Amino acid sequence: MQLADFDFDLPEDRIALRPAVPRDAARLLLVAPGEPLRDLSVSDLPGLLRAGDVLVLNDTRVIAARLKGVRLRAESRVAVEATLLKRLSAHDWTALMRPGKKLAVGDRVSFGENADRACLLGALDAAVRGKGEGGEVTLGFDLSGPDLDAAIAERGAMPLPPYIAARRGEDERDRSDYQTVYAREDGSVAAPTAGLHFTPELFARLAQAGVATEFVTLHVGAGTFLPVKTEALADHPMHAEWGEVDAATAERLNVARAAGGRIVCVGTTSLRLLESATDEDGTVGPFKGETAIFITPGYRFRAADGLMTNFHLPKSTLFVLVCALAGVDAMRTAYAHAIATGYRFYSYGDASLLWKAG
Repeated sequence: MQLADFDFDLPEDRIALRPAVPRDAARLLLVAPGEPLRDLSVSDLPGLLRAGDVLVLNDTRVIAARLKGVRLRAESRVAVEATLLKRLSAHDWTALMRPGKKLAVGDRVSFGENADRACLLGALDAAVRGKGEGGEVTLGFDLSGPDLDAAIAERGAMPLPPYIAARRGEDERDRSDYQTVYAREDGSVAAPTAGLHFTPELFARLAQAGVATEFVTLHVGAGTFLPVKTEALADHPMHAEWGEVDAATAERLNVARAAGGRIVCVGTTSLRLLESATDEDGTVGPFKGETAIFITPGYRFRAADGLMTNFHLPKSTLFVLVCALAGVDAMRTAYAHAIATGYRFYSYGDASLLWKAG
């Protein structure tokens, strides 16, 4: 299939710059095969599921991955900004840096601003150890392990998606808004945004309705925002992300499916990880490692019966994924309806509940 098949016009005023308050007050568009679209609220979710169904959520935690600093070279000083991408060791990270052309292997970078939060931890300095063909650099920090984690948390800012960051700056409110209430495993540079809609009260109501919740971990990388640059989808190189499904979780999911329960993934990250962990016969197994699965129309879903997800960018891998699950025509119709009726798009926007076609 061609990239142009997944394009649509999105007015800029549909991009949400702040989340709904409370979180579960966001709108929810229900898309089910052979049924009319339904305009609901995330708070309606318990009534849309059955006892025995299972929600699978991604418990990754977003780190404060955007760092401002100064490149130091002899008497030269240049302001730079880094977005951490992937941890390589106790003290090494890959990062996207701007302006990348101003950096050379061996340069020193001092992170932290004069007006930052507390600066109690001393210097957060790094050396440029390498530069990749894709524009990423390898940073070797002087600190390591928990000390480095604490310094990054103190000095860094939440890495808001580019379509939000281009229109406003990050602030203290984003430190809580851009994190799920159940986040616990540090490692993401982008939030699993469908999970932002959940509250403790909503979890309690789901449990009362007999709906189970299971947690998996997929550390979301900045590649989730990268555009598809190839016209043929088959030529697009999908970014890899690290994830884990433990054996006990896999077994409970298999038991639930055997008893007739439906598996509903909360977010495309949970879905991609779960599909990577599931055999051809539909058995979920333990998984630990990287996945670069690219789900396109024609894919046979092994585990997911449904997906709760936000509204995605035109011509993105995520819009291609939802078309694969619910059907291309159904999603074109759903997105046209969402745009016409004022749904809010992207990370801080509204949600959809999609049931698998066929």
